[in-house]
Amino acid sequence: MKRVKDTLFILFQHIVPQHLLSRLVGKIADCQTPWVKNTFIKWFANKYRINMTEARDEIPTNYPSFNAFFTRELKEDARPIDHSSNSIVSPADGAISQLGKIEHGRIFQAKGRGYGLATLLGGDTKRAEQFIDGEFATIYLSPRDYHRVHMPVSGTLLHTTYVPGDLFSVNQTTAEGVDQLFARNERLVAYFETEHGPMAMILVGAMIVAGIETVWGGQEAPRLKKPIHTPFNNQTPEPIQLEKGAEMGRFKLGSTVILLFGKDALTWSDSLTAASPVKLGEMIAQAD
Repeated sequence: MKRVKDTLFILFQHIVPQHLLSRLVGKIADCQTPWVKNTFIKWFANKYRINMTEARDEIPTNYPSFNAFFTRELKEDARPIDHSSNSIVSPADGAISQLGKIEHGRIFQAKGRGYGLATLLGGDTKRAEQFIDGEFATIYLSPRDYHRVHMPVSGTLLHTTYVPGDLFSVNQTTAEGVDQLFARNERLVAYFETEHGPMAMILVGAMIVAGIETVWGGQEAPRLKKPIHTPFNNQTPEPIQLEKGAEMGRFKLGSTVILLFGKDALTWSDSLTAASPVKLGEMIAQAD
């Protein structure tokens, strides 16, 4: 029965107008009409048992829109950041979908499925080279999680690439049933230089995700239906430098973050496997 249900769920995503549905939900999520936004906020908070004691504003209906509630700020001490000099910390609350080595230019997705590193990066083979034989971690943010994304290490922003694409759901069922899921969904790739070498953070869009934002550029997705490359290393008055634990972006509704590091850059914590829960700021790897 579960197998049939999963098959129908994936089939539905193939035939539904993904972008139209997602943008419609986005409009509703931005609505500031009190009875509309409060109805959705109360339903969501109850269904997913949101822990509002962690939020800077603990009263759900105080937020001006559902999106504001969904991307709510946490209290300052809610997520301590591991500041050990060699630590790489989780960039978000969520669960490890997969992590490990980038082998032969491919990244493992689930149950025998994988996708090309260069494809994930929007076909940029030159930038992909710096991650060949490197390391990756895919972190899934569920609806109940905190949805701001932070820096796993300190870094200087070099370049971003917006890659248009599909909007499949990114939960485990879809990861196991849709080929090259993360390399075909809409996404933003941000490249950083860090003390541990090159790092890329890929913010992956998904079904009914209303948008992806960054702290330096605001709304990054949805955009035009073509890749958009934005260099930062030579065209900004001052470098955009973000410290470990600093916010770098956020999802308006849930999705996935993929981290990429170069060869011999780090060793993942032994305790982490597929489905391991993680919290923002806790150590997930040590730099080599």
